[in-house]
Amino acid sequence: MTAISMLLIIVAIATISLMYPGWRDKRILKRTFPSNWQAIVHRRLPFLEKLSESEQKQLQDMIKLFVAKKNYYGCGGLEINDDIRVTIAAEACLLLLNRQTGVYPTLKHILVYPSAFKVERQQHNSDGTVSQMKSGLLGESWDNSKVILSWDDVEHGIQNFNDGHNVVLHEFSHQLDSESGSANGAPLLRKNSYQLWAKVLSKEFEALVKASEGHDKAVMDYYGATNPAEFFAVATEVFFEKPQQMSHKHPGLYNEFKVYYCVDPLLWQ
Repeated sequence: MTAISMLLIIVAIATISLMYPGWRDKRILKRTFPSNWQAIVHRRLPFLEKLSESEQKQLQDMIKLFVAKKNYYGCGGLEINDDIRVTIAAEACLLLLNRQTGVYPTLKHILVYPSAFKVERQQHNSDGTVSQMKSGLLGESWDNSKVILSWDDVEHGIQNFNDGHNVVLHEFSHQLDSESGSANGAPLLRKNSYQLWAKVLSKEFEALVKASEGHDKAVMDYYGATNPAEFFAVATEVFFEKPQQMSHKHPGLYNEFKVYYCVDPLLWQ
């Protein structure tokens, strides 16, 4: 086969993929889930073996689509490998189980730093002045198709999958939240009642704000009291990582999340 013939084939495949995006997905889904990827999932997230057979198949299919269609970038000298790709994909896709939705269709780019990364932003002060502030972040979700993560903190989150802190679950819940047009704690609801969702989450958010002000003990991290968007993300972390505590202390909230995420993490304990 000549170089020109090969080029024509590549161009034809690329054209078909653009004209019929579902065709590319079907090709990806036909691929066997690599054994080394399965080993990564088992080593990193062993509790996933408690999923039903159909849920495990769903997760594998979504991981294949996620890895194939998202662009990973290593930052700060980090070299991207299958361990990084598959670990992040598995946790991100855990939020999509049984939801019959796309695999983060607007997300294109995942930037991964070795550890917490520095950002510099403007801060508007009470006296009307503006100052530049530097801060270290574990992760960040942008509405314009981008998620940024610290690999050290991704690893910490999976090593302690019962402490209610998980940067991947947190940032990808922001991606789901932004499906409604903006990340504001009110994601698109497919099975929940909007009225009940607003009532339950508003009440729980206000309770966490009050607890943070009084330094009272709480199941959720005080960071969730920052605003409704952060409350949704923090509550998502707790739902998946501390289901017993959440279902006991906040049964109404737990039930809303169980309906929204279409899973019951209590069954994985």
